[in-house]
Amino acid sequence: MKRNVLGVLVDATSHDLVTPDGQPVRWALNLLHGAALTEPVCVPDLTLHVLQAAVGEGMPVYLYGSTQRTLDLLMLNLRNRLPALKIAGHEPSKFRAVRPGEGVEIAARITESGARMVLVGLGCPRQELFVHAMRPLSPMPLLAVGAAFDFHAGILRRPPVWMRRAGLEWLWRLGSEPRRLWRRYLLLNPHYLALLAAQWTRLGPASPPSPATDRPTEFPV
Repeated sequence: MKRNVLGVLVDATSHDLVTPDGQPVRWALNLLHGAALTEPVCVPDLTLHVLQAAVGEGMPVYLYGSTQRTLDLLMLNLRNRLPALKIAGHEPSKFRAVRPGEGVEIAARITESGARMVLVGLGCPRQELFVHAMRPLSPMPLLAVGAAFDFHAGILRRPPVWMRRAGLEWLWRLGSEPRRLWRRYLLLNPHYLALLAAQWTRLGPASPPSPATDRPTEFPV
């Protein structure tokens, strides 16, 4: 799967909106495209804003992904913080690849719950693949929210503001979950910087490949 400098899985996903989650991505957008973004779009904050809007609209939501323990803590905290939030249903990750016909079954469960929006917390890039594969089967928006489930469940702590502003959130995450994340940050961060340098010096492609349109038959659930 090819990546552009912004770290988006561009030929494996086709999303309506991709936000710059993290300072390095914001810096890259400003450097390469003059986006003039003053702040990144932190997914835990975005998730909370979306849920607050769902409360205002009376929109039921469905929570998909992570473990049952995380979902239980997440729902408890959300109900304490947003008592009027309607949680139509929830479903933990199976931590495996989809089985034949299972995507249709998952979509049916979500639709029958009465939900009008799905928050997907499977981690990158599993959640992006899931959203792309499930999109044709679902009549509602699906939002890939990364580690927002863990943060709002109270399982993970967010780094201090100064680390976020300095673009060091990755270092905080690495220290919090070294066994799970060391490959992502210690191998992919240098790769990201190399792609950024190549694009900035015009030695690499300036435009991402066209987004995929075919629905994948194999994806994580």
